[in-house]
Amino acid sequence: MSKTKERIRESNLRYRHSLGQNFIYDEALLAQLADAAGVTPEEDVLEIGPGCGSLTKHLCERARSVLAVELDERLIPLLKGFLSDEKNLTVIQGDIMTLNLPEATRDMTQPFSVVANIPYYITTPLITRLLTAGLPIRQLALMVQKEVAEKILSAPGEDGWGMLAVRCQYLCEPRLAMEVPAACFTPPPKVDSAFIVLPVREEPAVRVRSEEMFFRVAGAAFALRRKTMANNLCATFRAERETALEWMRAAGLDEKVRGEKLTLEELGRLADVIAENA
Repeated sequence: MSKTKERIRESNLRYRHSLGQNFIYDEALLAQLADAAGVTPEEDVLEIGPGCGSLTKHLCERARSVLAVELDERLIPLLKGFLSDEKNLTVIQGDIMTLNLPEATRDMTQPFSVVANIPYYITTPLITRLLTAGLPIRQLALMVQKEVAEKILSAPGEDGWGMLAVRCQYLCEPRLAMEVPAACFTPPPKVDSAFIVLPVREEPAVRVRSEEMFFRVAGAAFALRRKTMANNLCATFRAERETALEWMRAAGLDEKVRGEKLTLEELGRLADVIAENA
């Protein structure tokens, strides 16, 4: 039994399913995950959901410093006790979805990395928050539900292609680091997981006149799946059909193409046309 698991057992702490608490205790796997996260001795790491500190210890060994944010107040004493020898660790209790991130990370080296093993029910809103908060993030390394990883990595026309994939691929270059079966966790979740790495691009994947318009058009593309993009534009922008068709033609797009088949480049061209003419 790992020392961390032993501490959890001795504390009589019960796992909270409502917080998505599924911990990894396999030291070899934890070392692999820390390596896959790609943190360097020169950078700081924001770790979200350190849990009992199993991965945190490996991150402390690799990074300049680690700021660990844990929601469950019961785990704070365990974290600090288990990792008392790690002088480059700061632990704070708080909700990452409401925490003042610029304030919490202001003393960290820039850019910094984010590593997270988070409840799967907040994966999409958390990724969106991290990528839109204006933080100097070099890359994200996230443990997510395997199905979510497949969505993030999906291509235009595939079932998983949607707003999450568009946002992640527009701003990052996501890749699959490794798949992690449910049996690797305690208690085991009902689904398999995947560890994905999302290096943040120096420049977005496509240049657009207005990012606000780009994401609005992207949202329109997936608002009514199986409908043509022209129909979706009419619904989203309250435009006449002929106006929507003119936008499509000006962007060099097939008038009958479905929104879910459009690439980042095509969404960008369409967004630029609408930004100029709407």
